[in-house]
Amino acid sequence: MIYLRQAQERGHASHGWLESWHTFSFADYYDAQFMGFSALRVINEDFIDEGQGFGKHPHKDMEILTYVLEGTVEHQDSMGNKEQIQAGEFQIMSAGTGVTHSEYNGNSDRKLHLYQIWIIPNQKGLEPRYEQRMFDAPQGRQLVLSPDAREGSLKVFQDMELSRWALKKDEQSVYQIQADRRVWIQVVKGTVSINGKKAGQSDALAVWDETALSVHADEDSEILLFDLPPV
Repeated sequence: MIYLRQAQERGHASHGWLESWHTFSFADYYDAQFMGFSALRVINEDFIDEGQGFGKHPHKDMEILTYVLEGTVEHQDSMGNKEQIQAGEFQIMSAGTGVTHSEYNGNSDRKLHLYQIWIIPNQKGLEPRYEQRMFDAPQGRQLVLSPDAREGSLKVFQDMELSRWALKKDEQSVYQIQADRRVWIQVVKGTVSINGKKAGQSDALAVWDETALSVHADEDSEILLFDLPPV
């Protein structure tokens, strides 16, 4: 089964300085059919004005991943981290027993464009931690998150993997799915066809009860592929 979650069907919040698109129920957006998918709880695509951002706010018992597409994030948290996250960079934070942090657009001359993704951890009460990494320029399929931090990936406290996959126009590949696993594909840019189902920029595909995915790039594209547990 493959379900297309079209970009324009997502929840939307406009706060003047922030335009946010919610794949799953978040804040004032509620849809009982879109409360999450497997261990994914939040996928927000945010556009933040110059010099604006989120002031200090708390989190607990959540793995929080940020992927910056354009601009620079200024991050500060209660663990003592004060960092910049550049375009193309991933940051993960285990909120665990509790953290507060702030995130701002670090540029005065351009908008900030990012994905923020919340992943439910497989254990509560973790010691809070922070990690960020700039991977090589996207080419092929790169492992970004894994439970054992193998191949230079960032560690995540969940039985899941995240790959960033760059595909050239007309490139075709196959992704094998292990039994009982679920897959979520978020299209970062371009247009792809997954088992014949077409998805464009900011669209997503929820996949279950499939054994393999035939991935075709209709143009130069980038996707995030989440390989997730059944529940």
